[in-house]
Amino acid sequence: MNKEPFKKYPNYIFFGEWLVSYIKNNEEIVFSYSVQYSNIPKMLKDFVDRYQHLWQGKKIFVIATMGLFSGDGAGILARRLRKYGAQITGGLHLKMPDSIADVKALKRPIEKNVELVKVAEKKINNAVRDMKNGKPPQEGIGLLYHFAGLFGQRLWFYNKTKKYTDKVNVDTQKCIGCGKCVEACPMQNLNIENNFAKAEDRCTMCYRCINICPKQAITLLGKSVVEQGTIEKYL
Repeated sequence: MNKEPFKKYPNYIFFGEWLVSYIKNNEEIVFSYSVQYSNIPKMLKDFVDRYQHLWQGKKIFVIATMGLFSGDGAGILARRLRKYGAQITGGLHLKMPDSIADVKALKRPIEKNVELVKVAEKKINNAVRDMKNGKPPQEGIGLLYHFAGLFGQRLWFYNKTKKYTDKVNVDTQKCIGCGKCVEACPMQNLNIENNFAKAEDRCTMCYRCINICPKQAITLLGKSVVEQGTIEKYL
């Protein structure tokens, strides 16, 4: 894959013209995303709906990552894509280290997170083998998975992912205005003003800014950073 577009458009890759062109020119697509409250991140919903004409006739495999159990993590995106004419070939659920840095729930020892990543890698390799043999996994696809996701979390937390949030908080006593959060944000929700980071109302809850802030100055759901985590930490 040509990585130049990623370097040129680091904050716009999900909405960039290059990505749209790439999808147009490929019959088989793999979607991978992190589940939020047993739902699709708002940013991904908007992308799929905005470019709904792209999905007609595409063969799409969906990978959903999660901190615990999402029920139909892959299925919620699969159903949305089917509505626009896509053919869903299968789904895969991967349990991964929790990225919600300012909440104590789901935190694990680093050794456990390292093992989770190893297990996920093995599961991916097995899925690739099965796909080559014409039997792609179907995790998250189907009615039972749908009910599990719906009644497990989505009914109770639907409003959490219905719109972007304005709840990002920047502690100006800690912030040094380094701009790392600005570079990391896929929504252009952060900028530097008067030498401090300032958040607006377009947060998609990806937690990239919170996990990379060198001074732990940013929070969203909690009031203080409990543990920062990026994938490099667990490799």
